[in-house]
Amino acid sequence: MMDFTLWDILRNLLTGLQWTLLLSLVAFVCGGIAGLLVMLARLSPLAAPRMLARGYIELFQGTPLLMQLFLVFFGIALLGVDVSPWLAAATALTLFTSAFLAEIWRGCVESIGRGQWEASESLAMSRLETLRHVVLPQALRIAVAPTVGFSVQVIKGTAVTSIIGFTELTKTGSMLANATFEPFMVYGFVALGYFLLCYPLSLAAYRLERRLNVTA
Repeated sequence: MMDFTLWDILRNLLTGLQWTLLLSLVAFVCGGIAGLLVMLARLSPLAAPRMLARGYIELFQGTPLLMQLFLVFFGIALLGVDVSPWLAAATALTLFTSAFLAEIWRGCVESIGRGQWEASESLAMSRLETLRHVVLPQALRIAVAPTVGFSVQVIKGTAVTSIIGFTELTKTGSMLANATFEPFMVYGFVALGYFLLCYPLSLAAYRLERRLNVTA
């Protein structure tokens, strides 16, 4: 394995794992905030915000994440702005995440029966009050599983960012495999790293879903 010890391999992979986790958190948090705004626009009674939100969602759902990364990384550079792989990866993943979360959450909100809205209107509640106090608490229980499922996809999707030079877990593993000539061991550790990031999310979602169902 040349000059690499087992500890050297693990230490480098842990660094890549930290960048994968950080990128996933930024994409999910920022994408979640943007996705909430897009969802509200998608549910707006006004036609213009609905159309803009729908176009936004279809644009990012209908194109590969890899192409979005290329367009952000190389497209901004054409404007004379030097963008780092980290910034390009975070921007592209945030836009990608916001579109999917907006559509997931819209579906959850619209799954709540129309009678809930009508009952709230009879109590002189505004549309925003109905959404906040009646619809969203119920939609939250429905949204847990698909939201967590998508968050797992975001974590695994960070691997694509290696194509623009961002050194996350997969990129680190690739470089180590080339340097050590031990691809099976290195990629085994890479797979284990992704599992350690994703599996706790599934457990947390299961417990949260049970708690929400109990308090319902």
